[in-house]
Order: sequence, then structure tokens, then C-alpha cells
Amino acid sequence: MRGWRHLTCPRKRNDRGGYEICSRSLAGQALAGYPSRVGQATLEKRLAHEMGRCIADYELIEPGDRVMVAISGGKDSYTLLHLLERARQRAPVPFEIIAVHLDQGQPGYDGTALEAWLRDEGYEHQIVRKDTYQVVTKVIPEGQTYCSMCSRLRRGILYNVAQSLGCSKIALGHHRDDAIETLMLNMMFNGSLSAMPAKLVSDDGRNTVIRPLLYSSERDISAYSEHLDFPIIPCNLCGSQENLWRQQVKEMLDDLEKRAPQVRQSMLAALKNVRTSHLLGTS
Repeated sequence: MRGWRHLTCPRKRNDRGGYEICSRSLAGQALAGYPSRVGQATLEKRLAHEMGRCIADYELIEPGDRVMVAISGGKDSYTLLHLLERARQRAPVPFEIIAVHLDQGQPGYDGTALEAWLRDEGYEHQIVRKDTYQVVTKVIPEGQTYCSMCSRLRRGILYNVAQSLGCSKIALGHHRDDAIETLMLNMMFNGSLSAMPAKLVSDDGRNTVIRPLLYSSERDISAYSEHLDFPIIPCNLCGSQENLWRQQVKEMLDDLEKRAPQVRQSMLAALKNVRTSHLLGTS
């Protein structure tokens, strides 16, 4: 899997003797004349390299895989799909990609721009429509957070879709910050030391979930998404709910980072450096 570690943005020489992003990629189109083009190229190179390392470390993609990329319409999944397609063109193993977007019937939803983007970029894709909004709002009392139930319903639907499309892997756009925030939330409210693994086999063994962006920061992904001007679809179901604990944990980490700049990177490293002999487990 060593070849994955050296993935970078495809580049070619320009007429001034420097390098530019491959013109056939979305990045090449978005960065034409952009004042911070050099910084953007560096950013894409870093994200691609981090993704390649993660894939290599956990053997996330194998020869002949058909990878279903769950694209929510947010910055993370757009970035994942875009980088995976760039990687597919020069990866050390052959694999396929299909993008799947789930329309959950949320009020104000408009997936027109997302569908147009997938079509214009030439991605094989499928739009699945399931009204989980009615289910969630009936079960969860008003004022409480919908995220947990909404996520479970979405996961079950995507698992079934992956099977119907013959996909061997489901790729999700979770990043480093998602993982460490989940770690903190589980410690604070569930009394468990657990986060988001890079590779997870579902309980029934039918599906394998992978998270190739787990080494990348939300800050880098946000900047990358802004440069490429992805057509973002906001989550109107829970995005307006105030005082979500995940947001508060994010703010706590932001505050810690002001005093300890490497805190997020250190916490990610801790997830790989587990010393069970120094914990309280009895088994």
C-alpha cells in the first residue's frame, strides 16, 4: 500500500515554467485567476497526502473495490469525493467510485445544485429519496436534538443502498475533528473510550465503512471547500438547534488550542497510542 502515501494533486507545467493544478479537475477551473492559487495548491497537496496515508495505514481501499461515497451536500463529503476521484486516476490499485446522496425530506431542501454538480463533473451517482424527517420529528420531542436518530436512519438506508449497488465499501467524510469530538462526547456522556475508526465492519458483516479523511483537519477542509466553491446544502433539521453539545465541545477545543496549539493533533495521536494496561478495564 506504499503507493497511497505519495498521492498529491495532479499538476502540469504552465507557460511560465511553474506548476498549476490539472486543468481537467474542478480545482483547475475554480482556481483560475484566484489570488491565493499557490496556497490552494499547497492545501490540496496536503489533504491528498493525508488521505493517502490514512488509506495506506488502514488498507481502506483494495484492488477491485467499488466505493460508495455518501455525499451529504456538506463541505466534508464534497472534499472526500473530489479527492478520491483525483486519487482514483493515479492510485496504486484499480477501484470504482459512485456518489450517493440521500434526500431525507427536510423542510426547505433543494438538491438541484448538488445534482447538477455531480452531473457536470461526470460522477456516476444516485439520488435516494426517503422522508426520514417525518419519522424523526414524530419520535423526538420538540426542542431536543435530532442528530442521533437522524444519523441512525440515514446509516440504515445507506447500508441497504450500498448492497443494492454492489459496493464493497462506504466512504464517509468524517475528519480528525469529528473523531476527537466524538471521543470527548463519549467520555463525557457515555462513560466510554471510543471514537470513530478509520475502518468499521457493520454488525451484520454486510458493509465496511471507511473514513479516508480522518487525518485531516476541519480547518483545512473548510478552506479547501471555500476555494472550490462547492454547492453546499445546509442541514435545516438540526442546524438551527442551539446549544448542541458537539458545538460546545468544538468551542472547548478551540479555547484549548489557543493555549496548546497541538492539542487536536495530539488527541488524534492518542487514539492510535492506546495503553490498555494504564486504563481501568478488567477484562
